[in-house]
Amino acid sequence: MAFFNKLDRPVFLKEESDVTDYISRLKALQNVAKGAVRETIDREIKFSSIGEFGENNIAFELKNSGMPMYILRDIHLESGDLTAQIDFIVVTRKMTFVIECKNLIGDIEIDNKGNFIRNYVFNGKRIREGIYSPITQNQRHLQVLKQILKDAKTSTLMKTLFCKFYNNFFKSIVVLANPKTLLNAKNAKKEIQEKVIRADQLIQYIKDVYNNSKSPEDNDKDLKARAERLLKLHTPNKSDYAKKYQEIISNMNTDNRAVCEGKPEIAQVMKGQTTVKKTRDKALLVQKLKSFRLEKCREENIKPYFIFNDKQMRDLIKKMPDSKASLLKVSGFGDVKVGKYGEEILGILDDFR
Repeated sequence: MAFFNKLDRPVFLKEESDVTDYISRLKALQNVAKGAVRETIDREIKFSSIGEFGENNIAFELKNSGMPMYILRDIHLESGDLTAQIDFIVVTRKMTFVIECKNLIGDIEIDNKGNFIRNYVFNGKRIREGIYSPITQNQRHLQVLKQILKDAKTSTLMKTLFCKFYNNFFKSIVVLANPKTLLNAKNAKKEIQEKVIRADQLIQYIKDVYNNSKSPEDNDKDLKARAERLLKLHTPNKSDYAKKYQEIISNMNTDNRAVCEGKPEIAQVMKGQTTVKKTRDKALLVQKLKSFRLEKCREENIKPYFIFNDKQMRDLIKKMPDSKASLLKVSGFGDVKVGKYGEEILGILDDFR
């Protein structure tokens, strides 16, 4: 019963973020890098810090909400070939909020078709440009979460009921974390307006949705159990940051390594980099294959994974086929796909043998 509930404040079950560690590692390299590598590191620190600052703003709002809730930050989910990196999951007694944080420079306009348009000034020029819809991005996150939770159900009936009521208990929110950003959504459809808010509106939004919900409230025990089940779905993943970091390391030249002598903390960062060329080549090959995939899916107006998904791409790189016959042995490549794309893919691989 609610009378016996003691939780009366927000609690972080996971508060750390991978980006914090990434920035720390970059700063360890910053003083020993030179030229273009130093510029790359400076740029990465700047952009990553902007994102971290935005997330910290949201974390601050949640911490000071005064609501009984459990908060999970920077959650990585995997379901087959699908992945999702969720900025925040907020578990309340009635429902769960999945939050996508955007710390954008400039003002945001949403038109009646749901397009996101950013307006800002750069070098004295007024820029107006479209950006990828964060609503669509967060909806994919919700779908991955839904698939994982559905797969955990033990019967067809439970799966059916779960899918039917999923949207009643999981809400998507896009939060603009930059306090200077103005949001103009007056021409957007109501269902779009309800999914995009500023950081200073977040807590009131959660309270309003919560109070309007007719769902029963969880007690302390059930609330914590729900939050802990979601936390267990997290699969620690730093591949994106590690890849960027490795590419930067790969470009560090001999002079940069020499500077590290006598500096154990920097030497440790540089340790194990004897396969620099191999790593650089692999990163370039991945880039080439992704570019090919993007070009083809745009030409044919199909999803990128119809060409090959990331798992199939990894198998492609691992096996490095040198003929159509050997390409057929790669995961996801049948006669039709090999006949259609084989020559071009083999041509890309030939440059990296």
